[in-house]
Amino acid sequence: MNSIRYDKLIDDLKSEYRPQREWAEGRGAFLIYGHFLVGVAAGGWLLCRYYGIFDGMVLSYLLAGLGGLAHLVNLARPERVLNMMLRIRTSWVSRGFWGLTFFLVGGFLYLLSQKELGSVLGGTSVLTIIGDVLAVIGSLTMMCYMGFVYTASKGIPFWNSALHPVLYIAYAIRGGIAALVLVLAVREQALAGESGLLELWIAVTAVVIVLWALEIYGAVASGDDTAKRSINDLLAGRLALYFYGGTLIIGLVVPLILTTGAIAPMSAGILAVIGLASIIGDFFMKFSSIKAGVYLPVRLPHLHKP
Repeated sequence: MNSIRYDKLIDDLKSEYRPQREWAEGRGAFLIYGHFLVGVAAGGWLLCRYYGIFDGMVLSYLLAGLGGLAHLVNLARPERVLNMMLRIRTSWVSRGFWGLTFFLVGGFLYLLSQKELGSVLGGTSVLTIIGDVLAVIGSLTMMCYMGFVYTASKGIPFWNSALHPVLYIAYAIRGGIAALVLVLAVREQALAGESGLLELWIAVTAVVIVLWALEIYGAVASGDDTAKRSINDLLAGRLALYFYGGTLIIGLVVPLILTTGAIAPMSAGILAVIGLASIIGDFFMKFSSIKAGVYLPVRLPHLHKP
């Protein structure tokens, strides 16, 4: 253990409210990268499939693959993978693994049925239908499992909220919309600005804002000092720069202003900035909320002399 990590460990042990670092620093940071990537991939796949945007489906598939690699890097004990895979009845991590597996297998089969790849499997073949179903199931699972992974962590009150899974689902949809807008903007396709995608993005963003406000209010109103410490870290402490600068300004204020046309008329370039800013903001949301996790204080029983 190097001196920096040692000093940090000693500081944590001295602190009553110890921030979690296992899922936020070093190898653990790849969990944040993985959850961010598969969230965008899941929402992006469902939307691109609906609109029939092949480039978007390919991008979503590649993002999911990168998310899977990030999860593998995050594993501290690779030999325990098999045990994790078999705990699907009780573990959201296991369900997420199978959701990603279904998506990667199904998405590959479905892409092979597209005309851009020569319709290798045919548009109505059994394998195409199976691939389509697996990819959709995998996408929905990836959208849902992330929030439940954190909610199941009882030792971190800020994460232990019924709103957390809903917030992650909303962010996956928002990220998918942003990815589709970005793809269409790069292709200079009018669909990005005329199909109602921006209106849908604004509506989902409004839902995200309400969910964030309710989650913060719930943590403060709960009376739990540990949850309050997490909120303080987000709003006025060590994570305030990421929360305000990344999640709010880049992820919300900038794209919302650009959608009004007040700064510049709508164009492919403006649409690309809206999509990219939204996606960056989504990353900072996951980054700051995961790093804001604080463990319940360890209360040692009083020792009485016999």
